[in-house]
Amino acid sequence: MKKACFITGTDTNVGKTLVACALLRAFVEQGEKAVGMKPVAAGCEETSAGLRCDDVASLCAAGNVAAPLRLVNPYALISPVAPHLAAAQAGVDIHLETIMDAFRQLQDMADVVVVEGVGGFAVPLNEREDTADLAQRLGLPVILVVGLRLGCLNHALLTVEAIRQRGLRLAGWVVNQIESDMPFLRENIVALERRLSAPLLGVLPYHEGLTAAEAAGLLQVKLLVRLEL
Repeated sequence: MKKACFITGTDTNVGKTLVACALLRAFVEQGEKAVGMKPVAAGCEETSAGLRCDDVASLCAAGNVAAPLRLVNPYALISPVAPHLAAAQAGVDIHLETIMDAFRQLQDMADVVVVEGVGGFAVPLNEREDTADLAQRLGLPVILVVGLRLGCLNHALLTVEAIRQRGLRLAGWVVNQIESDMPFLRENIVALERRLSAPLLGVLPYHEGLTAAEAAGLLQVKLLVRLEL
C-alpha cells in the first residue's frame, strides 16, 4: 500500500527538513522504498548543474529512491524570500497541477513519499494559492513540526486549526527545540499534549549538529507504522 505524508511547520526555519529526512531514514530502515519531495524551494544557489538547494540535497540523501530532480523539486528559486515573491522575480508561475503530476510520478516509484512544505502552513505560492491549498490538493496526512520557542503555543494551535479547516488530518507532531535556553520547556510540551488530539512523535533536543540519522532515533518509529499515512 502506498503511503505519503505532508510535513509543515509552525514557521520557517523550525526544522521541517530535519524531520522530513529523519522520517525518510526511519522508513528506509523499515525496508521501505522512500523518497522525499520539496515542491518549492527558495534560496537556491546557481551551480554548473543548475539551481540547487541544500534542503533538497538532504532529502535526496535521506531516501533510497533515485528520482529525477525535476520531480523531487519542481520549482527551484534563487531569492530567499516568500515563494510567490521569488517566483515573480524569476518570471516563474508556480502551478499546483505541475506539483501534483510530479507527486504522482514519485508515488509510482516509491512505497513512501515524504512531502516537505515551504515556510509555514499558509505561505503564498502565487497570486491565488498558498501552501495550504497545495496540502489540500494533495490530501495527505499532515505532520507538524513545532519549533519550540516563545510564541510556539499560539503558532502551533493556530496552525492545527488551519489544517483541520482544510479537512486534513493531523497525523502527528514533532517538537524541535530551536533555542538553547527555552524557559519552561517541558511545560510548553505538556500544554500542547493536552490540546492536540494527535500523537507526539518525538522531541528533538537543541543540538546545532543534530543529524537526520540521530533525529530518526528519537522518533517513535513504531508509532509511525500505525499512523496509516
